[in-house]
Amino acid sequence: MSTIAISTPSDTELVMTRTFDAPKALVFAAHTEADHIRHWWGRGNPLDVTIDFRVGGTWRFVETADGQQHAFRGEFRDIKAPDTFTWTFEYEPMAGHVAVERYVFTEQDGRTTVTSTTTFTSRADRDGMIESGMEAGAEQSYAALDVYLAKIK
Repeated sequence: MSTIAISTPSDTELVMTRTFDAPKALVFAAHTEADHIRHWWGRGNPLDVTIDFRVGGTWRFVETADGQQHAFRGEFRDIKAPDTFTWTFEYEPMAGHVAVERYVFTEQDGRTTVTSTTTFTSRADRDGMIESGMEAGAEQSYAALDVYLAKIK
């Protein structure tokens, strides 16, 4: 099973890279369509998904875990399907700390690599995200995506 490679190329950036055993169009759809997202995002926990996948459209995911709800939201800034999209990302309990995430999808030999570059407004915001347990959560979510992709491809 693949794991996420994480780097911090600048004081305000976080880059995560992960490869999946599935074609690019399917991995892109799994990241952008509600019917797919609810099966894996949020570590596979129950997830309410609202998504208007168009430039200027908004998204909101509410994960239920350990008897609590965790809400995330943002807006789509750029879409070039199935190669890339950019959205804003905000954890609602920490309103005002908005990051910009760009996802790039590349395929080779039927396997797709997803590279997300998150740009924060400050080093403190970047470091806070890292210290929040984000890496473990991303690993768990992408492991759930591995399982989901194996079922649908």
